[in-house]
Amino acid sequence: MPRRNWAGNVRYAARRFHRPTSVDELRRLVAGSDRLRVVGTGHSFNRLGDTTGDLVSLAGLPPEITIDPERRTVTVAAALRYGDVATRVHAEGYALANLASLPHISVAGAVATGTHGSGEANGNLATAVAALELVTADGELLRVDRDTDGDTFAGMVVGLGALGVVTRVTLDLVPAFDVRQYVHLGLPREELDAAFGSAYSVSLFTDWRSPRIAQVWRKQRADQAAPPPGWLGTTAADTACHPVPGMPAENCTTQLGVPGPWHERLPHFRLGFTPSSGDELQSEYHVPRAAAAEVLAALDPVAHLIAPVLQICELRTVAADRLWLSPNYDRDSLAVHFTWSDDAAAVLPVVAAVEERLAPFAPRPHWGKVFGLAPERVAAAHPRYADFAALLTRLDPAGTFRTELLDRYFPR
Repeated sequence: MPRRNWAGNVRYAARRFHRPTSVDELRRLVAGSDRLRVVGTGHSFNRLGDTTGDLVSLAGLPPEITIDPERRTVTVAAALRYGDVATRVHAEGYALANLASLPHISVAGAVATGTHGSGEANGNLATAVAALELVTADGELLRVDRDTDGDTFAGMVVGLGALGVVTRVTLDLVPAFDVRQYVHLGLPREELDAAFGSAYSVSLFTDWRSPRIAQVWRKQRADQAAPPPGWLGTTAADTACHPVPGMPAENCTTQLGVPGPWHERLPHFRLGFTPSSGDELQSEYHVPRAAAAEVLAALDPVAHLIAPVLQICELRTVAADRLWLSPNYDRDSLAVHFTWSDDAAAVLPVVAAVEERLAPFAPRPHWGKVFGLAPERVAAAHPRYADFAALLTRLDPAGTFRTELLDRYFPR
């Protein structure tokens, strides 16, 4: 089991490491532990998944993927990666409505932190969850689902790993579909809204060194008409691109309008290759979608601080949902994602400057990335914050799944 996260900036403090091979073994392990957390693929950039107690990998549990054609759902083992699940459901004629830019991340980890893809009409990955199975602090197996557990279910999906050990996740499916991916260069900022609304999934990349957006990655359904020459004042890329300058385009999914299955186009990166740049830190903030232009204008005065420590900044849109701790709760969102250099000493002061500029927009940080917002500001930005805190106390009264970060943001 890895002793560090994927980025290498967090060394796990656990005193013991475990890899159970059955749910019963996991239940005994949880019931006998006073402090326990689960590590997935390690794509968190902070200490949300760290513990001084027992650190558990679920990779040894049976890799279940069970499709229910009648309900149009798939139930999967929590530790499976999205890329592996996608390949299987596509072979049966189905798709997941949305995928993140990395197919390498685990289903449970992505869901628990409200991780997302992009698209004006697409909710984050957690909105596809129809049911969860988890081991609670006393070792009991609990199943909750959207139809019967209502509001409580909405509080448990983006659960930060704090309510129990999720063992199985049931996801909604849609019919499989094909996608064409086009990359456009040099988008004028005044065309921001038109660009975001132009395709099924759209990502914009900027280096904060130019008034124009460097790249627009448009993932459109294959039956949508191809973009015209000079689309929105851009130049069409005539070779494959990587969003991070200088990185090999072979790591990325197929572009240039070549049609292909949804799971080979919606992510930015290919499953068998290094995602993003590898040596990096990441931060992300979700702000109201309607304020996109104002948000970029607010960050302009600190662009000279951002650019020297930035690899690339990605702008995405995410549809509103009703999941309590989702960064998209009750508001359509613009996600402002920073891929930083891996120099924490240089990056953290810039993160603070970014957060100060975003303060008027009630930013909600991605729970698994680098942020320093004060607990009271994070609480104020989440309308169901107090409800989640009460649910946390009810399901884990002894604090088995708590961490230093959780204690900071949800004090007992």
